[in-house]
Amino acid sequence: MERQEIEIFLTLGEELHFGRTADRVGVSQSRVSQTIARLERRLGARLFERTSRHVTLTAIGEQLRDDIAPAWQGIEEAVAKAMAAGRGVTGALRIGFSGAFTGHLLHSVAEVFGRRHPGVDVQIRQVQISDPYGPLRAGDVELQVTEPPVAEPDLTLGPVLVSQPRVLLMSSAHPFARRESVSVEDLAEATLLTVGGNVSAQWLDHHFPRQTPSGRPIPHGQAITHWEDALSLVLAGKGVTPVAAAGAHYYSRPGLVFKPFSDAPRIDYAFIWPTGHETARLRAFVQAAMGHVRALGGPSHAVESLWEGDGA
Repeated sequence: MERQEIEIFLTLGEELHFGRTADRVGVSQSRVSQTIARLERRLGARLFERTSRHVTLTAIGEQLRDDIAPAWQGIEEAVAKAMAAGRGVTGALRIGFSGAFTGHLLHSVAEVFGRRHPGVDVQIRQVQISDPYGPLRAGDVELQVTEPPVAEPDLTLGPVLVSQPRVLLMSSAHPFARRESVSVEDLAEATLLTVGGNVSAQWLDHHFPRQTPSGRPIPHGQAITHWEDALSLVLAGKGVTPVAAAGAHYYSRPGLVFKPFSDAPRIDYAFIWPTGHETARLRAFVQAAMGHVRALGGPSHAVESLWEGDGA
């Protein structure tokens, strides 16, 4: 298999969407289809099942992915290490994150990155949700993983590192706690804790809507500035708040309940950096992170794969 064939196959195995695969690899959608068809003819077996709505890996496709992915990651690491030596990728790289699970993943990436780029000192720190872009603008961090939307002209939005289902955090005494799931429409019957501080109106409206899809108002409660405040307020019955599903693993404690939304969009966590300040070590880290995430099963499964690797 040629390099581009492997990249297209593994990316399609992660995205399960021909259009998104074409965008990520940088080729046309027809090129993706032709490449997969050529591979299937050569191997004499179907690698993907395709319908008008869904793309799935066949059993043979899954086996090929599992056999190739580790070796491909090793090749990418070797090439990146050689390129780093030639470019002199050294110095300190300060990275910010906004959620415990993204911090966990970044530390995992840093281990992989360190093997490729031993001359870079990676420093990872948490950024408070009340001032999500302050450390970037002050130069305290050079790269960050945070939740879009990011409509800031001085910041560049990079690739999505992690994608999580959105769930609703509530007290075990809340009426919603007896339900199997909740909907965005249900928020009209709750008090929604939001985020205060230096956050944009667009970001707030996306994550903490003021009305339901049918137009009913959603009551807003206290605006928090630190994530720990949300946990204590929810436990005290002062309101509910949407979080990523991984929060149930990292923030679970007696009295807290995490209920899945039946209709809310997923929460993405993407790289951002100051526009015009993209360094060689920054690009190298993002490349290493995306390769590591692909090896863990893609943005939708990376965090869960970390738990399995830790024996959690």
